[in-house]
Amino acid sequence: MVTVSDIAKDKIVELRRKDGLTDEFAIRVAVQGGGCSGLMYDLQFDATQQPTDHVVEDKGIKILVDRKSLLYLAGTELDFSDGLNGKGFQFKNPNATRTCGCGESFAV
Repeated sequence: MVTVSDIAKDKIVELRRKDGLTDEFAIRVAVQGGGCSGLMYDLQFDATQQPTDHVVEDKGIKILVDRKSLLYLAGTELDFSDGLNGKGFQFKNPNATRTCGCGESFAV
């Protein structure tokens, strides 16, 4: 299961509104090969649910995760930071054994 923090929820709602997207647009969270640690996170708005997607709703945010990515993302919390150490969405992934400095790639 993938969850969102309160601040990430607020940012998702803000970005969706700013982009003129309706509530039908969910957040698609995926894992792809690449990055300095071997795997990279991918995050985007998506209005199309695939038959093999795992669908969860947390704090009113619909989250789509493909079957392969779910293995890497189980228990992950999507957070958002706008502090001095970086601005953007962050993944708090308990399955990651190693992450890169930028927080965009990981290994398991």
